[in-house]
Amino acid sequence: MRHDIEAFIQEFLAEMIEGNAAVFAGAGLSMPAGFVDWRNLIAPLMRELQLDVTLETDLVAAAQFHVNANGKNRHKLHQAVISALSPDKPPTRNHQLLARLPIKTWWTTNYDKLIENALRDAGRVVDVKSATQQLAVTRTGRDVTLYKMHGDVDRPDEAVATKDDYEKYELVRGAFTSALAGDLVEKTFLFLGFSFTDPNLEHVLSRVRLTFKENQRRHFAVFKNRSKLNGESDETFNHHRVRQALVIEDLKRFNVRVLLVDDYSEITGILEELQQRYSRRTIFVSGSAADFAPWGEQAVSSFCRTLGRALVSKGSRIATGLGSGIGDGVLSGALADLLDSRRKVDDGLILRPFPQGFEDEERRRQVWDDYRREILSHCGISIFLFGNKQVGDQLVYAEGMLREFEIARDAGLVTLPIGATGAAASKLANQILNDPEPFKGTLNNNDIESLRNLSEHVANLDELIEPILALVQKIQSGR
Repeated sequence: MRHDIEAFIQEFLAEMIEGNAAVFAGAGLSMPAGFVDWRNLIAPLMRELQLDVTLETDLVAAAQFHVNANGKNRHKLHQAVISALSPDKPPTRNHQLLARLPIKTWWTTNYDKLIENALRDAGRVVDVKSATQQLAVTRTGRDVTLYKMHGDVDRPDEAVATKDDYEKYELVRGAFTSALAGDLVEKTFLFLGFSFTDPNLEHVLSRVRLTFKENQRRHFAVFKNRSKLNGESDETFNHHRVRQALVIEDLKRFNVRVLLVDDYSEITGILEELQQRYSRRTIFVSGSAADFAPWGEQAVSSFCRTLGRALVSKGSRIATGLGSGIGDGVLSGALADLLDSRRKVDDGLILRPFPQGFEDEERRRQVWDDYRREILSHCGISIFLFGNKQVGDQLVYAEGMLREFEIARDAGLVTLPIGATGAAASKLANQILNDPEPFKGTLNNNDIESLRNLSEHVANLDELIEPILALVQKIQSGR
């Protein structure tokens, strides 16, 4: 991975974990969903004026020309917005990836509903602000706020589209610029699909720069390297290439660092890496034990406490269903570190004790299966320990742990069965070691070799702690 992209991922990931990240989405984020850009949206209106929209550089002025020509009547402009943006198109892969990240603040100049739909599909409660009056009202239970600073397709009469709209923006919608200025000071933004030609944003950035001078917060933007278009002359191409370089240099005044990609598909790759690294911060620990041989119950419990504490102390978050004989030790160790470091419990633990008391065995299986999927949906790594239980007078593999392995594998989690702990964990480790090919999407050759070493018998379980931590940290860092 390129150094500048790796540096961005590390910094933005840290800001996300702290709750300080924000996204600003421009039209470029919506276009892959099948929506037209503003130039194509107003093209029919320009033909009425006998103008070629491809020759227009100031599209806001062009929209104003159409309104002027119709006696200040905006009906056709509103209709064009509704016709172009009302169809219910599904969010793109980039929308879906962003919606799964712990980003609570979104800004956009887009009128469409792709962002809020993607967030709702991800199970998040969205508080949409598209009119000034909405800024004073807070939706109960919200976990994301979306500011649509130029309006919404459902309210085209309030859309910011013409020179008149921009000229009176501070008077009519000035509360949006004040809110944006505050977020630009307090949060690290990622600008996607945005060209930085919007005068409202430029005004806000200038306000922040003049106030904070050399102390502005760093932000990031992704641009596509300007490539030569079909039929474009060398002279025109060189002009736009040089201009892009000058824009990138100018954005440094506002402490906006630009990441250049050669193809828009690279943005998806960056977001996938960001999402993976975030999800891999949360580790699902699966395990149960009714028999603790050959180490004994006290040694197993001590190992689980040490492992839980070590994982949390290194910045991981543990998700667990509190498996019998194992879960209490992992929980105790993790909780001890959180209390010692005076951190919130939620920073290091996701607890999901399994519901009990089902009379219908089939119903219990279905509920527990759904429950396992819900727990694992929060995670990127799964660790499997021990895995035995008593059925009558027989000691058998814990089928719940085997099922959790299947769900984790199918969901694309990194699966790490610690074979040295025996029982189902040994069975699962052998499954990977004997046929690693199905797991090559999440485990590389070095990871598999580490699992092989972690399958060797140890007299003292504590010998496994450092190798497990090293493997986890390597995976979390993107190797």
